[in-house]
Amino acid sequence: MPSLRSSLFLFILRNRHLLKLKLKKETAHDWETSLPEVRASAAKTTRLLGMLPKGIEAVPVAIGDIPAEWVRSAQTATDEVILYFHGGGYILGSIEAHRGIVAKFVRGSGLQALLFGYRLAPEHRFPAALDDSVAAYRWLLAQGITPSKIVFAGDSAGGGLCLATLLALRDRDIPLPAAAVGLSPWTDLKHTGESLRTNAAKCLAPTNSWIACANHYLGDQDPGDPYASPLYGDLCGLPPLLIIAGGDEILRDDSTRFAQKAQEAGVAVTLKVGKGMCHCYPACAPMFPEAIEAMEGICAFILAHVGSQNSV
Repeated sequence: MPSLRSSLFLFILRNRHLLKLKLKKETAHDWETSLPEVRASAAKTTRLLGMLPKGIEAVPVAIGDIPAEWVRSAQTATDEVILYFHGGGYILGSIEAHRGIVAKFVRGSGLQALLFGYRLAPEHRFPAALDDSVAAYRWLLAQGITPSKIVFAGDSAGGGLCLATLLALRDRDIPLPAAAVGLSPWTDLKHTGESLRTNAAKCLAPTNSWIACANHYLGDQDPGDPYASPLYGDLCGLPPLLIIAGGDEILRDDSTRFAQKAQEAGVAVTLKVGKGMCHCYPACAPMFPEAIEAMEGICAFILAHVGSQNSV
């Protein structure tokens, strides 16, 4: 049963439209037709989400034309890296908006993280984000960091992109990282999961927002392309995976079906579905116990696969 703190937190988020004196929840209409306004609204939260805890710093670095930054502390291991893929439906999201979330991974694991800003749609449609992700990983390897010391992690669309990047690397005969973590990964841009309907009333995301994001990202391209929707790929040969989803989110089945298919392909998969939890709920730590527990589990998984014990 969800904790009282998580229930209160999620109740407020589900009914946030009432705080704006609106009787109906937000829909994805503006996401489809007024993207500049949607981005401007999202940017208002960037400053808060980008705040770093004491002892953690962000150091800018350029990967060609791709902006990036190291998120680390003085105590983090320098030869072990979390490559972080931010979320935002491929149309939103930024380094600034996610550095606070990434700092939680850094603080809990003791590893440094490379957070990069891949190109966004619709200005840069698929496969631009995938190409940038491969380039970011290649850059890490060029810095002398071995694949066995790298873990991928991503949330939402970034989680799906993280998994798609694994497929692209494998298919290009590029050595794979040690492991990967997906928080509510978006793996099916064809929108076939049953939870899209059964959890529609409980999910925090605006109605039909994922459809709008997929339209922006893909244009007229195939939503079943495995590099866009990794659920439809051959999953053989992937590294160990940890996949975490909220039981009440519409993308729950994107996680559960991907985990099942990966397991059937012989991949070592750990799946956790938080009962009553929302999309990407571990990122809410330390707001409620379930998020704290999930984040601790993520960091333990990361450490188990790169061998560091250097917790901050």
